[in-house]
Amino acid sequence: MAPSLSSSFINPPKFSTFNELPCSFHHFCFHPQSKLQFKPFSPQPSPLVAHFSNRKKKCNVLNEGVNGSVEEESYYNAMEDKQFVRSFREAWPYLWAYRGSTFVLIISGEVVSGPFLDPILKARSSNFNFSVSSFLHHLGIRFVIVPGTHVQIDKLLTERGCQPKYVGRYRITDKESLEAAMEAAGGIRLMIEAKLSPGPSICNIRRHGDNSRWHDVGVSVASGNFLAAKRRGVVNGIDFGSTGEVKKVDASRMRERLDAGCVVILTNLGYSSSGEVLNCNTYEVATACALAIGADKLICIIDGPILDENGRLIHFLPLQEADMLIRRRAEQSETAANYVKAVDEEGFNSHEHNNFNGTVKSLPNGQHFTEWHNATFHNGIGFENGNGLGSSEQGFAIGGQERLSRMNGYLSELAAAAFVCRGGVQRVHLLDGTISGVLLLELFKRDGMGTMVASDLYEGTRMAQSKDMSGIKQIIQPLEASGILVKRTDEELLQTLDHFVVVEREGQIIACGALLPYFEDKCGEIAAIAVSPDCRGQGQGDKLLDYMEKKASSLGLDMLFLLTTRTADWFVRRGFSECSIEYIPEKKRRTINLSRKSKYYMKKLLPNKSGITVAGKLASN
Repeated sequence: MAPSLSSSFINPPKFSTFNELPCSFHHFCFHPQSKLQFKPFSPQPSPLVAHFSNRKKKCNVLNEGVNGSVEEESYYNAMEDKQFVRSFREAWPYLWAYRGSTFVLIISGEVVSGPFLDPILKARSSNFNFSVSSFLHHLGIRFVIVPGTHVQIDKLLTERGCQPKYVGRYRITDKESLEAAMEAAGGIRLMIEAKLSPGPSICNIRRHGDNSRWHDVGVSVASGNFLAAKRRGVVNGIDFGSTGEVKKVDASRMRERLDAGCVVILTNLGYSSSGEVLNCNTYEVATACALAIGADKLICIIDGPILDENGRLIHFLPLQEADMLIRRRAEQSETAANYVKAVDEEGFNSHEHNNFNGTVKSLPNGQHFTEWHNATFHNGIGFENGNGLGSSEQGFAIGGQERLSRMNGYLSELAAAAFVCRGGVQRVHLLDGTISGVLLLELFKRDGMGTMVASDLYEGTRMAQSKDMSGIKQIIQPLEASGILVKRTDEELLQTLDHFVVVEREGQIIACGALLPYFEDKCGEIAAIAVSPDCRGQGQGDKLLDYMEKKASSLGLDMLFLLTTRTADWFVRRGFSECSIEYIPEKKRRTINLSRKSKYYMKKLLPNKSGITVAGKLASN
């Protein structure tokens, strides 16, 4: 079994049914995967059905039986083909959402040097073989790949009769270690370039008639001196030799290569201003790169899963919870202590990119991230400490004996994930690289296959309190006046206040909505969704609806319904389908104002296997 984060995690209760309510951290509720069901063929099919059934057979005239009969074989596999269509439909929203995104992919040294690299970078079946990274690249995802080298370096040193030496998170890089580092980095880079080179299978594309690109390289690869470094020097009397610390990530030149359609490979070798080659920490390089280029995701391929103390996969960790778990281990773990020091004493502003709003509730010191120490980020040059030298704390280094021994499980990787989330990378994924195709499964399956650490999921979203009345009224009254929402008196609003969910930013309510459960019918009503005009177009409505869907699932509800006159398109795009009034619970039907001629919509809730839970009690309706 892979190492876990052991005692850091709260024991998750075991739920016997889906109706039990998870209300605290790490309440996972697993459900058996639903199976496709197909109706059996009628014993007396209609002529039309019989006609199409006959068309599903073809004669193989080259393979006649002994008795001269012609064997028939089916060329339509209903189960396989329907599964293919189902999978493609499930992946479609992500294909659309990821286009134009930038992902930094770090592959740990254990995975690079083991047998699992091929299954990550390539996908194989009986009739095709393609590069996963090339496939994602051609879908419009921009990749920076940072491969780990420490396993290869240690192996080369051992073969040459030298002993690898670590102090804390860093390697002591003497002459022999530097030679091994350059050899390992160069060899790994060439190997990855080779794995990215194959184009699509000629056998698969030939039948479509296009032969103009049969011999094209799968994807163009760029690498170079994107990383400026400085010597770590002598620390506490220990000379680290040619070990480097990240001084600058040349983000502008990397973006140029990405914009030109290249996959960038960034090794851990940095270059000093005096022309030296320096051996840097791979995670420090990857995290600094993700922050410098404003990556949408940092994806860490490691050699095992992130498990709780009961051996179950942790699907999701909000940043606040990850931060707490790391802080609890600060006295036992040097990596955890370094994390606390980096974020508390030195600190940094969130790097403004995408739509990261820079605030997360419940920080240990009660401050917003944007109120922390004023370090400045200059176009990928690095954090300036006032004397013209870049601080190495722009990235987060992990390594040394603590990580190699796994005495604290994957706490080191979790600390790196939380660090970059604080810097503005909204999603970090920690994936078990021993699972074939894990990258595709994580990116294109609804519940993923690894552990996601997120800085902005449901940020500021909570159940409403009495103090929120005025803020809710301020948002919904203009929509009531225009006829989009049903008018509610103050008394009616107060009676349903316990059902409202709000999104708060800097003390102001910027979005609201109500989830009214009908437990006897196992369904809930979505009502009064409204977003402040100043915050529209930022995804607040989607965040609110997703939060309420997770809340409904945790309450054991199977369906959601709503009434609308003007906003049907918005809900249809989010999975709701029009229905008749007969599908609305009878208790609700008795209160409907039929003169409004509202349209009715419903949505079936899927089992929540993501590990994402929402807290807060909801009164029965």
